[in-house]
Amino acid sequence: MSVGMRVGEVRRETRETLIEVRLDLDGRGTTELSTGIGFLDHLLEAVGRHGLLDLQVRASGDLHVDCHHTVEDVGIVLGQALSMALGERRGIRRYGEATVPMDEALVQVVLDLSGRPYFAHDLRLSSERVGTFEVETAVELLRALATTGGFNLHVRQLAGENTHHVLEATFKALARALDAATRLDGRQEGVPSTKGLL
Repeated sequence: MSVGMRVGEVRRETRETLIEVRLDLDGRGTTELSTGIGFLDHLLEAVGRHGLLDLQVRASGDLHVDCHHTVEDVGIVLGQALSMALGERRGIRRYGEATVPMDEALVQVVLDLSGRPYFAHDLRLSSERVGTFEVETAVELLRALATTGGFNLHVRQLAGENTHHVLEATFKALARALDAATRLDGRQEGVPSTKGLL
C-alpha cells in the first residue's frame, strides 16, 4: 500500500480459482468486473458505485462444477483487499449502517470495522438461482468478506419476496455502510477504540 493511499491489491490462486482484486477506498465508484458470473458482476458493481469504491475484480474458476468456489473466493480476496486498504484503520469512523429499498425489498446492513470478524443474517431467499448465480452463495460471499476483512457484519431483511431485489438491496446497503464506516474523520487521530488498537 502506498503512503497516503488507501488501496488494497490481492491476487489469490488455488486449484479451483484465480482471483485478482484491486480496491481504492477513496475512489469515485468506477468498476471493472469480470467474474464469468453475470449476476455476481451486477452485485459487485453495486458495491463499487454505491460505496464510491474504485473496484477491479477479475476471476476465473471451475464454473463447470458450479459457481460456489468462484463466489466464495471473490469474497475472501475482496475482504483481504479491504483489510489491506484500511491498514491500521487510523482515523476511520469505524461504524456504518444503511437501509436500502429495492421495490418491495428492504434490507438493513450494520457493520463495525473492529478487526474482529463476525457475520449474522436473516436473509430469506426464495429462489435457487438468479441467472447462473446460485443464490445461497451470496451468503458465503458475505461471510468470507467479513471474515477476511476483519469486521462485524449484520444483515437484516426487513421486507421482500423477489430474490433479485433482496440481494441487490443487500449489496447496495453493504456499499453505503462500508462508505460510512471507512470515511476518515479529521477529529480522530488514532484508531477509534478505547483500547488504542483495532
